Amino acid sequence: MHIGILKGNGIGPEITAATQRVLTATGRSFTWVDIPIANEALALHGHPLPQETVEALKAVRVTLKGPLIVDKLQGRLTCVHRDGSEHTYPSLNNAIRRELALFVNPRPILGMGALSGRHASLDMVIMREITEDIYIGWEHQIGDYAAEAIKLTTRAASERVARYSFEFARQNGRKRVTCVHKANVLNYTDGLFLRCCREVAAQFPDIAFDDCMIDAACYHVVKNPTRFDVVVTSNQYGDIFSDLGAGLIGSLGLAPGANIGPEAAVFEASHGAAPDIAGRGIANPIALILSGALLLRHVGLPTEAARVEHAAREVVLAGEVLTPDLGGSATTDQVADAICARLRPA
Repeated sequence: MHIGILKGNGIGPEITAATQRVLTATGRSFTWVDIPIANEALALHGHPLPQETVEALKAVRVTLKGPLIVDKLQGRLTCVHRDGSEHTYPSLNNAIRRELALFVNPRPILGMGALSGRHASLDMVIMREITEDIYIGWEHQIGDYAAEAIKLTTRAASERVARYSFEFARQNGRKRVTCVHKANVLNYTDGLFLRCCREVAAQFPDIAFDDCMIDAACYHVVKNPTRFDVVVTSNQYGDIFSDLGAGLIGSLGLAPGANIGPEAAVFEASHGAAPDIAGRGIANPIALILSGALLLRHVGLPTEAARVEHAAREVVLAGEVLTPDLGGSATTDQVADAICARLRPA
């Protein structure tokens, strides 16, 4: 099985290597395909996301991705396609998703025992639409005194992510889908998103449906960990809400993620590249390891996925081998070793 590897930068190479070791420890044979990105691609091809990289990602179809550094106040890049057309994206992460036609970013948030305190029972999956909303990056300056940004919502994208969310709920024994929005203020954009979710919900009578405004959702998830099951929401809200959820269970280092499209999928942790601790060997690899488990499930290896998830959870619950973000003193490699040691034979 061929799996693409985008090592990323910052802590990316460290936690990617740790994840590869854990996936290999399942006993399955993988062929890792290193694909250049960011500075590595810039040195080889003169662009951080050249068409050579995009084509390699499309060819391999399934990729494990380390985090990438995205600097404040910069990061926009233009991808020029083979046919001469071009598209400008607000960030490298956004560009990868859009160039590969990835449309939904599932982010599971699962409580981790005592580490999560009163949020130990939190168990939700956030389905973040990733093709539009304010993150399309259509913005411009008005002199030096103002700036404008476009918030795009389309029926096609809203219906697609809603349908994916309900199908996921049905296939995974989930009971409820909640649309998170701000349609009381953004009547047209969020209003369209909510209407589309309601229309799709009517086609899934076996799955309960409700909706919640984003500010209220933030309040409720803090006060009542069992309030949400599957959450479907737009790009920016999903980005922010999933970070809140990760904080409630103890760390962004426990929050996996995926980017799914019709022809390709990229699996990544929900956190960033943490350049301040890069190279020190103390980065928490668990979020990317759990993302690796999502990858295994995506390619039809549910048993191996469950083994990885169970082993990672056992390590966290034992509390003996934890990185500094979780209150421990273990290294990245020590955490990976502990998870490998707990992988149960098939």
